[in-house]
Amino acid sequence: MKIKKDAGPAQEKVLGEKERIIVVGGSAGGVNALRAFVKGLPADFMSPVFIAWHMSPDASGILPELLGTLTSLKVAHALDYEPIAPGRIYVAPPDHHLLIEQGHVRVTRGPKENRFRPAIDPLFRSAAYAYRNRVIGVIVSGALDDGVAGLWTIKNNGGISIVQDPADADIPSMPQNALRDTPVDHCVPAADFPALLLKITQQRMPARRSKPEPVPVKLEKDIAGDVKGAGMKAFSLGELSPFSCPECHGVLALIKEGNIIRYRCHTGHAYSADTLLSGLTEQVEQELYSAMRGMEESILLLNHMGDHYAEDNEPAKAAFCFKKAKEAEERSQQVRNIISNQEALTRERITEELNMGKNKTA
Repeated sequence: MKIKKDAGPAQEKVLGEKERIIVVGGSAGGVNALRAFVKGLPADFMSPVFIAWHMSPDASGILPELLGTLTSLKVAHALDYEPIAPGRIYVAPPDHHLLIEQGHVRVTRGPKENRFRPAIDPLFRSAAYAYRNRVIGVIVSGALDDGVAGLWTIKNNGGISIVQDPADADIPSMPQNALRDTPVDHCVPAADFPALLLKITQQRMPARRSKPEPVPVKLEKDIAGDVKGAGMKAFSLGELSPFSCPECHGVLALIKEGNIIRYRCHTGHAYSADTLLSGLTEQVEQELYSAMRGMEESILLLNHMGDHYAEDNEPAKAAFCFKKAKEAEERSQQVRNIISNQEALTRERITEELNMGKNKTA
């Protein structure tokens, strides 16, 4: 996905040295927030906007077209090595990470993070590495907590953090998790984003005051950018954990940043604690279904053998096969019951259930 060189004389404006950049991340329910956000931006809004929105790898990628009907600003899927220009809205294409470097963007097929590509954390992290205190990070509606670690990195490098008011979000988990784990500067409804961003971008830039990096941001940016050999250094990011990657089954390194705990394997897959728990729960379900398939195949075979023995006038052997088929059927039903009772737990769900228990005993 390389950018085509412009053969014409006209060139887009270059991003100014003091211009802020805005990175936005959303997931389930986020389209409504993105619509309100883009619709309210004035035609002369100069700060470029970069959007990572969770979508299926085979999605048609209609977000630029949808948002483009609401604004006079140029909205399009980002192209690899495309220059960063003011007054533009860049959208991550389906099945690609959107990363930011000095003066241009990267569009890559690096390892999935939090089980998504595009993911929000790589966009936020790369922006913080390239533009430090010039970055404004925005998290809108979505499930689980992709973007929270990236927003923490933005704050750690002197940037500004904004989240959609959870009461205003269709799916409040991502904003709630950001409020819990990251210092948030502003928490407002999506309709208030344009006015707030206009105000912030017109303010004087604060002095750059980034804090020491507990984790090398450049290395994680290179992993998302699919730089050769970067993933092999993942174990230097933290201590080895007893957990394995749900996608490739590699050992996961445990990484700590502030109150945030997350994981990464040497092939580059990355997970928050909530996403890892969700992935492991799904993996258990898949393996249980695999076990149940084997049991049900054995039931079919035992019944087939019983029919064959009955036809050959060997009733004892036929009865034995039918008995064993019945026992296997009972075990298969037990596995099916276990699958039915599987819970997709998250920290949010744990808190809710604990609060419900407290209310019952009060």
